[in-house]
Amino acid sequence: MTKIMKPLRTIMLAGSLFLTLSPCNGLDAEAAKPVQKVAAKAALAPEFSAKSIQGDAVSNQTLAGKAYIVNFFGSWCPYCRKEIPDMVALQEKYEKKGFTFIGMAYKDNEKSMPDFIWEHGINYPVIMADEAILKSFGRHVSGGVSSVPLLFAVGRDGRLRAVEPGAQTRPDLEKLILGLMPRPAKP
Repeated sequence: MTKIMKPLRTIMLAGSLFLTLSPCNGLDAEAAKPVQKVAAKAALAPEFSAKSIQGDAVSNQTLAGKAYIVNFFGSWCPYCRKEIPDMVALQEKYEKKGFTFIGMAYKDNEKSMPDFIWEHGINYPVIMADEAILKSFGRHVSGGVSSVPLLFAVGRDGRLRAVEPGAQTRPDLEKLILGLMPRPAKP
């Protein structure tokens, strides 16, 4: 019996390590491939235009002059869910300074999204990522948008500053936000 249990524990440990290190993805095997980190070369931000679940028109044109992070997430993704409280707190902290998060719900249920937004106190626009949005943002990441969490950081000048796959900590997110915001001029 112990001859079987030891290899079984090793397999279970390896499986849990894989799940811990892997980004959440859809049901297809292709999406299970890890996303490579991409260094943005200050290209123009991906173009998009949509109506948020909350009812507001959101596009790169409506965000002109504002720093923002587009975060592809899934309500079904535990890593994404873990990031939300930090994003909510940082939205409160930096919104009046000209920053916002934009949530892009990936492979999610539009009918249950309003309840998800309410349950998690999400205070930034959430959009259902459609094919046009996935194609526009997918041009900036190897293999396209195929797993979450995945974020795109855009400066006030409308240029893409970073593409970050995987879950981010609050300090990571705050560092990105501060890098997008212009520094006040010294007197």
